[in-house]
Amino acid sequence: MLGDAPVLAMIPAADLARAKAFYTDTLGLKLVEETPEDLTFESGGTLFGMYQTPSGGQAAHTLASFKVADLDGEMSALRARGITFEEYDFPGLKTVDGIAEGSDGLRAAWFKDSEGNILCVAERPTK
Repeated sequence: MLGDAPVLAMIPAADLARAKAFYTDTLGLKLVEETPEDLTFESGGTLFGMYQTPSGGQAAHTLASFKVADLDGEMSALRARGITFEEYDFPGLKTVDGIAEGSDGLRAAWFKDSEGNILCVAERPTK
């Protein structure tokens, strides 16, 4: 059954070449496979794919979350590469300087990729 099958999450891109440059050059991810139809990246031992579609970047929710040990350090490095973090203020989620803090100690920040997809960087407190 599917419980034994690996899962490869897929992120849509309106422009695959532009997305490839963003994920490799701006985010520093490793491109491990490329075909004319799709890309496969590796991040922290996890693989995810990207494919070209006219509907890329239209989701209004987080498509991927990077788990980091030092949110402030990651945000500083990403800002130095031109990333702008989103600011949210609605019931259940408010950011200050791009960071939302949960009652469980989770800290998270969101930004958009070159395609308009929403990505997250999140830090969980160590136990």
